[in-house]
Amino acid sequence: MTLIFIAITAGFSILAFNQREILYKYQFNAYQILKRKQYLRLLLHGFLHANWPHLLVNMIVLYSFGRSLEMHFEHVFGPLSLVYFSVFYLTAILVAPLYSLIKNRNNSYYNAVGASGAVSAIVFAAIFFDPWNKIYFFGLLPIPGIIFAVLYLVYSWQMSKKPGDNIAHDAHFFGALYGLIFPLLLKPQLLSFFVDQILSIIQ
Repeated sequence: MTLIFIAITAGFSILAFNQREILYKYQFNAYQILKRKQYLRLLLHGFLHANWPHLLVNMIVLYSFGRSLEMHFEHVFGPLSLVYFSVFYLTAILVAPLYSLIKNRNNSYYNAVGASGAVSAIVFAAIFFDPWNKIYFFGLLPIPGIIFAVLYLVYSWQMSKKPGDNIAHDAHFFGALYGLIFPLLLKPQLLSFFVDQILSIIQ
């Protein structure tokens, strides 16, 4: 499913690169979503990207962690793993920007595109299943996933309070939290598995 989502996102984004009206029509804009009931924006913005670097970074991270997460889902959820993975990714696109939807409901100038919130959810769900697995920060510095998770959440929350730098930090933050919560929604018993994984380093 990871490859399918990458293909759809790449295709839709490349189409928007050549036809900018698609970007304007479906980018995330809370004012347009709520005041003019353009609800498709809430989902389709997650398949659009501003430029090639934006697209490539998100798709590389999605591929790296998505394939790993699919294996975890298959091990835990069996035949329903692909269904759950698809539901997870699509709902992550919807859930990640909900805070922005409320915060910017009267701001007609706020726009956002990209799969970053959903990709953050994928990364954090992968960390949930293997919290001590190393994540290579900037491709160089190995950091245990759970340590990276804490630092990422703190950084994203702090940055979300600052003036806009054209990065949807709040979507990253809430997407990441959703990635930790979703497996528990499917199977609450996984909480004890997660705790055991965290404590394994001191045993």
